[in-house]
Amino acid sequence: MEQTSKLSQETIRLRAPEPEDLEVMLSFENEAELWELGTATGPYSRYQMKRYIAENQNDVFVDGQLRLMIVCNTGEVGGMIDIFSFDARHSRAEVGLVVRKDLRGKGIGGMALTLLESHCFGLLGLHQLYAYIPVGNTASRKLFAAAGYTEYGVLKDWIRVGNSFQDVCLCQKINQL
Repeated sequence: MEQTSKLSQETIRLRAPEPEDLEVMLSFENEAELWELGTATGPYSRYQMKRYIAENQNDVFVDGQLRLMIVCNTGEVGGMIDIFSFDARHSRAEVGLVVRKDLRGKGIGGMALTLLESHCFGLLGLHQLYAYIPVGNTASRKLFAAAGYTEYGVLKDWIRVGNSFQDVCLCQKINQL
């Protein structure tokens, strides 16, 4: 019987953050251009990130989120993928994904998304995953569309970028298992 929550394949694997991931996690979390896409309002300190790694249970039902490192077959961390805004009552969570700039366009994001979905829909039994993607982020929109996500609408002026606001697409994938 095949395990439905398998978090690896030939090219990449997903794993929980380890203490040695501190620098790469700080580099992603403290990338100012990514703050505008989420809810971050400033940088994380080494202390905060060390505490996160040490104290997080990596259990979405306890923490309300699940962050995983994307590890390439070379052993290097290629990015992070997570679910957050977890809603146990409605069985849904938002997806976040970041791939190192030098590895973008190589299919790593799509593979990571497929593995995460398998885990979320298989082991965790979630009903749906969703993402808010800026309208102008065509690479992310294509990635999620290729993974079977459907764009259900555009939310006007949803995120603040600098002194203006941008529209985002709401993309959802419903568990068909």
